[in-house]
Amino acid sequence: MTGRWHIGVIGGSGLADGIGLDDAQKIAVSSPFGEPSAAITTGTLAGVRFTFLPRHGPGHRIPPALINYRANIDVLKRCGVTDLVALSAVGSLRSEMVPGHFVAVDQVIDHTNGRAGSFFGPGLVAHVSLADPVCPRLRAGLVAAAQAEDAKVHDGGCYIAIEGPQFSTRAESRLYRTWGADVIGMTAMPEARLAREAELPYALLGMVTDYDSWREDEAGVDAAEVIAVMHRNVALAQHVLVRFARSLPQARSESPIDRALDHAIMTAPAGRDRALMARLDAVAGRVLR
Repeated sequence: MTGRWHIGVIGGSGLADGIGLDDAQKIAVSSPFGEPSAAITTGTLAGVRFTFLPRHGPGHRIPPALINYRANIDVLKRCGVTDLVALSAVGSLRSEMVPGHFVAVDQVIDHTNGRAGSFFGPGLVAHVSLADPVCPRLRAGLVAAAQAEDAKVHDGGCYIAIEGPQFSTRAESRLYRTWGADVIGMTAMPEARLAREAELPYALLGMVTDYDSWREDEAGVDAAEVIAVMHRNVALAQHVLVRFARSLPQARSESPIDRALDHAIMTAPAGRDRALMARLDAVAGRVLR
């Protein structure tokens, strides 16, 4: 089964500015899960519908742990997004992943705590598969687009999501390396979890800004350093997205992730919470009708 692409992009507050969206509109979309980070900006890019949402809100006002991830994913689903691309700053835990490089993540370790990590709950229990949290089709497209823009991009890498908002201690940074993590950030979880529950293929392109704190002969992470590298890379990230849009096939073939909820809901129909079902009209309406 084929359809049209509609790419959702979650990233920095200035990502949509200057990217050249045609017919751009800013629209406030409400969610039964509370307030999203900001209004969405939607338009077309190379003939493909793109919808942008700034993860931390305008002016980067929301810290990682207080982002309403559920509302963000919900409003993108309500807008008709078919696939989701996340762009974020990451710290490097490997010498070869140098500040200024991009990493197309393929695995995630969740080391956050206390964040709302599911749309489901008492009265409507569901278990989706998250063995492979990143969509290989989207990741391959982003890698090819970055390479075509002469960006240095690593095809694959394990992202560890930490609670923050502080950066890691040196001991933590060294520990994460032994766990097999390659890059570190604060936002991929529960973002990737919720995208899967919403049946949205998800890919994350990390922009390396620093070496975290594992290199003993260097100072620890400094926010000013992170911001400086991000500012240098934002134009390149925009070019990668434009190249990615131009590379998409005219028709979108179905992804297995489009049907992630087919066998995930465990609660018998008679025992389901009707109020929660109503809140999930966008996320899970396909299987709850």
